[in-house]
Amino acid sequence: MIKPGDRGDVVTAVTNTLHRLGLIASPTDTFTEDVAGAVRAFQQERGLRVTGEIDLGTHAAIEEARWKLGDRSLLVDSPMMRGDDVATLQSRLIDMGFNPGRVDGIYGLTTENAVKEFQKSVGVKVDGICGPGTVISLMRLMRTVTGGAPTQLRDQAVREKRGPALADKVIVLDPSSRSDIAEIVYDIAQKIEGRLIALGVSVFLSRSATSTPSETERIAMANSTEADLVISLSIDKYKNEKAEGISTYFYGSELHGIHSIVGERFATIVQRELVARTDLLNARTHAKTWDLLRLTKAPAVRLELGYITNRKDASRLADNHFRDVIAEGLVVAIQRLYLSAEEDAKTGTLRIEDLRRAGIRR
Repeated sequence: MIKPGDRGDVVTAVTNTLHRLGLIASPTDTFTEDVAGAVRAFQQERGLRVTGEIDLGTHAAIEEARWKLGDRSLLVDSPMMRGDDVATLQSRLIDMGFNPGRVDGIYGLTTENAVKEFQKSVGVKVDGICGPGTVISLMRLMRTVTGGAPTQLRDQAVREKRGPALADKVIVLDPSSRSDIAEIVYDIAQKIEGRLIALGVSVFLSRSATSTPSETERIAMANSTEADLVISLSIDKYKNEKAEGISTYFYGSELHGIHSIVGERFATIVQRELVARTDLLNARTHAKTWDLLRLTKAPAVRLELGYITNRKDASRLADNHFRDVIAEGLVVAIQRLYLSAEEDAKTGTLRIEDLRRAGIRR
């Protein structure tokens, strides 16, 4: 953790990047209040937690922000190359109808294959390396190619193709292992798990009652299941006890103009469903670039089910019946994600019994 008052080469490297991004007047080796303000602006722009301090996630994002398309040759390597240059490349490939996968800023095999397809189409050396010749071809074509990004709808098309039945779905529940909330969110996850299993869903939990896997391990586990949806459950906290309410997060970046269509849709549905069924304040949905949202293959959302530091929220979440309400609302939200607009019901009215009677388990 790098915070105001710290000094050294790492601070100099960070402020060099912040200067290049136009967030600070000049580089410095001291973490001043001006630097803290620039860090907060960077975190806000990148969909990170806004703290003004540099944790591992913020430092990694600042490192990625160093690179602009053309600064270096991009290729599949170990460890995989990450950066804004990769994200820009992926966005431009998508705009031209190629499929590099999700715009995640990571140069993997899917992105390499899309580069090869592009190279074939423009008649340059087909090697999967985005070097000077490929970048020049991209720049030339981007002046003439306009229109939408057809592959952004891929997740939505897959969801619709799978149909409304829950019986063939795979869902990963990811309850936080933070010590002050671990027991509460694990109990909610188990309540959700039981209801989903009764509807024929294959459910995986990212941890046991006592284990504390790292975020990297949880992402790898979720990806190994070929999940249709990943739901991370947490409870927020804040130094001001007046902070309250439920909020939902999905993968998206205004900077790169991308978002998960299915993730945003589910975030909207579950937020409305839980607000309609409870007295928790509506703290809205938000696009973020957290690794759990960015690096999972399936659409993913993170729910912050109130604030443990707020007396009212904490009291509600301590009540077993209230947790049942949360679990039922979330299961209904999952079903609503897979229903067409014509089949959907008004927020807060559909019950699990209705799903069973409708025969959606079959």
